[in-house]
Amino acid sequence: MPYSARMQKSHLYSIFFAPRGGERMADLGMQIAQLYLSPFDKLIGLIGVAGSGKSMIIKGMFPGLELTNDDEGVNVRPLPLFSVDETGFYTAHTYHIDIRFESAFMQMHELADAILYAVNKGKRVIVEHFDLIYPHLGRNAHMLIGIGEEVIITRPTLFGPKPQEICDIVFKSVNARLRVHTAEDLCEFFLAKQGIDPHLYDHAEVRRGFILTFIQKPDIDLELLEKQVNDFIDDDVDISYSDEKHILIDGEKHECTGPRMHVRSAGEIEKVTLLKEILQEPITDLYLLVGVVGEIDDVNDINHIVL
Repeated sequence: MPYSARMQKSHLYSIFFAPRGGERMADLGMQIAQLYLSPFDKLIGLIGVAGSGKSMIIKGMFPGLELTNDDEGVNVRPLPLFSVDETGFYTAHTYHIDIRFESAFMQMHELADAILYAVNKGKRVIVEHFDLIYPHLGRNAHMLIGIGEEVIITRPTLFGPKPQEICDIVFKSVNARLRVHTAEDLCEFFLAKQGIDPHLYDHAEVRRGFILTFIQKPDIDLELLEKQVNDFIDDDVDISYSDEKHILIDGEKHECTGPRMHVRSAGEIEKVTLLKEILQEPITDLYLLVGVVGEIDDVNDINHIVL
């Protein structure tokens, strides 16, 4: 057994917060590749709704890989996956395929046959929407990655987990991520109106919420900020995609690194609660603005483990 496989044979699953924003998703993909990817993994499946960040995770894990569902690469025919020759010697090592997209053009059994043929030739195949093709493959992936509110990494065995188990988790939880992302952008929107430059803070995650991190303690009226955000929620203002770097909040353009991951209107968030003090993190000395969707019962219990 290869050394890397021996090191991970007791690995059941790992969980990360799913970052909001393309660059942070790509950084997480790079981290996943460094920590969990084996050179001997030939079939890697990703599961998650459209726009959840699957492609950005892949770009981080496999820099330079041509994605067949990229805005600039869409409609490339024939699929590179189908160019694997009989020996496989002169073809690429790693291929990407989006099952949901390709199933509009090809039969599932054709896609499954092509994936298995490439894997048997020693190629690596990265499959988005792996849950759709799994019943036709007759085998699981070497690595499964599910993306919802959190990113789940698992190495299935004969005993599971099956792709549907990952689906049941990430499809259910992704709405929480949409709500949090929109709440975070609403806070940014009104922080700008208080004169806070968005380049002065960075972003981090907590369960069902978000953190804005500052090097120096900011002067922010937290009561006013919370009221402004919740007023927009009560008014159910429109939130919509503008372009790859912006969303529209009540018709006003706002810079965003993940413009496809939002609820359609602010009312879907229901309520945002901000911690009414700026915390200082004792290890990094960063100052933290903390917000959650819903209520904050105990700030020390926000990241409780759910089993």
